[in-house]
Amino acid sequence: MSALDKTPGADSGAGAGSGVESGAGTVSGRAARSELPPAKAVRRAFSSPLASALVVAVTVLWTVPTVGLLVTSLRPKGDVASTGWWEAFVHPDLGLENYRAVLFDNTFGTSGGLMPYLVNSAAIAVPATVFPLVLAAMAAYVLAWVRFRGSDTLFFLVFALQVVPLQMSLIPLLRLFSSGAHLGSVTVVPALNLQDSYLPVWLTHTMFALPLAIFLLHNFIAQLPRDLMEAAVVDGASHFKIFRSIVLPLSAPALASFAIFQFLWVWNDLLVALTFAGGKPTVAPITSRLAQLSGSNGSRWELLSAGAFISMVVPLVVFFALQRYFVRGLLAGSVKG
Repeated sequence: MSALDKTPGADSGAGAGSGVESGAGTVSGRAARSELPPAKAVRRAFSSPLASALVVAVTVLWTVPTVGLLVTSLRPKGDVASTGWWEAFVHPDLGLENYRAVLFDNTFGTSGGLMPYLVNSAAIAVPATVFPLVLAAMAAYVLAWVRFRGSDTLFFLVFALQVVPLQMSLIPLLRLFSSGAHLGSVTVVPALNLQDSYLPVWLTHTMFALPLAIFLLHNFIAQLPRDLMEAAVVDGASHFKIFRSIVLPLSAPALASFAIFQFLWVWNDLLVALTFAGGKPTVAPITSRLAQLSGSNGSRWELLSAGAFISMVVPLVVFFALQRYFVRGLLAGSVKG
């Protein structure tokens, strides 16, 4: 009788134990599956069918207006005024006449077309990208690897400058460039007389790009291997040689990423150009001229669309040319594993 009493108990205990063990195994298996490295978890989430379908839908919605702008810029005036751009796929009548008129003829309201303004945009965007990139790279290296008293405080002050709104600083900067700064009868900063030149536009874009550029490049440069830096110092390399031979080649993805952001920002800028260039043909960029012509040529949709698409081509070429560096710069140091 006691044996029978013990047998069910033993069996039930064994069953309970196996159930606990199986339950624990299931929980541990789920925990093991859930404890994936961050990079793999993010990659798995964005490679799911739902995420892929969402990306495709967003891409199509984002591309349709650009395709419509391109098709409109290739259609003649009569077709643009009478039918929608999608009709071009049914009755195609496309050509480059609008682009010739926009770039070189006087039919777009300006002597010589938009070509001088396109050159002005390039003359503004390239230096306004190179200047902050060079200065920020040097400053980021100093703040990351050259230790001195107050370096951390200086870095946080530079980072805090990002909160200064661009719109609130344009008029004070314009007054500083045109009439200088005075404290009573004492001239602190003389008038720079920078009218009709690219210099005030370059200086403004450079000043407002430096805080963000220093912050981004500092975070990248600070993650470079310490052993490599120490080995270069032991070999007798100066800071300039370390910066030129080690830091710049290894920081190419971060530099390219910021260069793309800055170039797109400067090329598409209208506010700074209107404030410091004033729409003058000698220094005004293409965005300024397109904004002026949208009112006087509002009925010439075929010309406006051609001019707008011309202003989009250069940023697209720059982005696709540096795309691989852009992706590497965004992902560098973001996740591990």
